[in-house]
Amino acid sequence: MSVREFVVLGTASQVPTRHRNHNGYLLRWDGEGILFDPGEGTQRQMLRAGVAAHDINRICITHFHGDHSLGLAGVIQRINLDQVPHPVAAHYPASGQKFFERLRYATAYRETVPITEEPVCEDGPVAQGASYLLETRRLSHPVESFGYRITEPDGRRMVPELLARHGIKGPDVGRIQREGKLDGVPLDAVSEPRPGQRFAFVMDTRLCTGVEELAEGCDMLVIESTFLDEDERLATDHGHLTAGQAARVAQEAGVRHLVLTHFSQRYTDPAEFERQARAAGFEGELTVAADLMRVPLPKRG
Repeated sequence: MSVREFVVLGTASQVPTRHRNHNGYLLRWDGEGILFDPGEGTQRQMLRAGVAAHDINRICITHFHGDHSLGLAGVIQRINLDQVPHPVAAHYPASGQKFFERLRYATAYRETVPITEEPVCEDGPVAQGASYLLETRRLSHPVESFGYRITEPDGRRMVPELLARHGIKGPDVGRIQREGKLDGVPLDAVSEPRPGQRFAFVMDTRLCTGVEELAEGCDMLVIESTFLDEDERLATDHGHLTAGQAARVAQEAGVRHLVLTHFSQRYTDPAEFERQARAAGFEGELTVAADLMRVPLPKRG
């Protein structure tokens, strides 16, 4: 059975707190795992969350500030220590190549697993998975930063009533799906369009076109909301978003499930992020992320 869920390993901005580890997130997508922005302590958080090195097929780094990347050294060494039986691809801003290399080879260890370096230079597709396309968009932050978007190809859903009307059952259902037609009955006559799922991961950024493009039509949008709305000027100065800004982006983009994360240590009440997101007009499902939380992707519409 395919599993699609978002596992939160850490939610703190800049520095960890007693209750929040540095960033770290794993997206389980069918049989693959995509690790986003492993900050310090990610390896231990993986243990606490029941995530193994074997679960990781890709690593996606949005930018090379420490709270989004300093855990990379430990994660890569753990992948090699556990002799993960498949290659792992790493995507990151090309301008940070020297940082990636320093983290990859921070200390001596035995390399047993191929790590494919795939630096990102521009907007657009960067990888094709078994059931998704991985794309990037440039964000607006003091250092070069990219957000990531995963799109499943559109498909078709078989409709039992229509199948019964045309007398199609048993192995013939699979035949018409594979061949597109059966005894003069086209696939369109017994099925309906099924939009592919869409997921986006947006970290440190001001409002910009890239944020809007990544969020458009997403079933789940994971997005930073470092500041509350009263500190909007501070957010803009430091290249971040507020809870209200993130929520308005999600509402205008038609996002079904909004996940807010990357919180400044200055705030002690997580519920305030939800209140401000609702006040900004977001009407969909809303999660204020907490460490070790598991969030299933919405069922297909």
